Amino acid sequence: MILAILAVFLLPLAVRAALHAAGAAPKSWRDADWSSIGSLPPAAAHPDARVLVLSGQTGGWKGVVAVHSWVVVKEQGARNWSRFDVVGWGNPVRLNGWAPDGRWYGNPPIVVADVSGEAAEALIPRIREAVRTYQWANAGDYRVWPGPNSNTFVASVLRAVPELGVALPANAIGRDFRPGPYVGTSDSGTGVEASAFGVIGVKAGWVEGVELNLLGLVAGLDLRRPALKLPGWGRIGLDPVPDAVAAGR
Repeated sequence: MILAILAVFLLPLAVRAALHAAGAAPKSWRDADWSSIGSLPPAAAHPDARVLVLSGQTGGWKGVVAVHSWVVVKEQGARNWSRFDVVGWGNPVRLNGWAPDGRWYGNPPIVVADVSGEAAEALIPRIREAVRTYQWANAGDYRVWPGPNSNTFVASVLRAVPELGVALPANAIGRDFRPGPYVGTSDSGTGVEASAFGVIGVKAGWVEGVELNLLGLVAGLDLRRPALKLPGWGRIGLDPVPDAVAAGR
């Protein structure tokens, strides 16, 4: 059992840490590129409603194990995108602090969910309500580990709109945080989950796949879009969103 834990949880992290040390990651947030990757058109040029969930590798040594996630919405005919993040300084919930498809610490984001048209228009009021009523929205509420953090925030939005049918990456540490033990349905409503404060837990579902959480690190399998889930790496296999959807087509 000990050898299995070392192999599944620590070996992927060791490899990730070695690659991080050998890379040229920015030394601080001041040195990082936070600009748009150019994947989204100006809002006025995209009349349809749209909902996106994005996630990007974070900076420093925290980037070895974790990503930062955020939500982007645009109502039909709106002339601006609305991006919602939670961060660890000042007021936690931020509106349009960065470009909707901006890099995070220089790292391009991946698309976790992308819904357009009438389906998006129906979901946006519930998303805005989930943002407005987020439980840990006061200064001082944020905790890097085990949460509540940026990924806890996005996970709470996904629970409010399970129709999105997605799960945050396995390395979105904090996504499983709850203020106590939990046994019940998974975030997507397609499976079951048992967790203690997001620190240790198991889950199985059509959207989530099969996951084992140990100290916030997650290993498992995605069966719907086949992939391995590994600590520090998120997923290795098919992207969570089909290419045509991720490109907005």
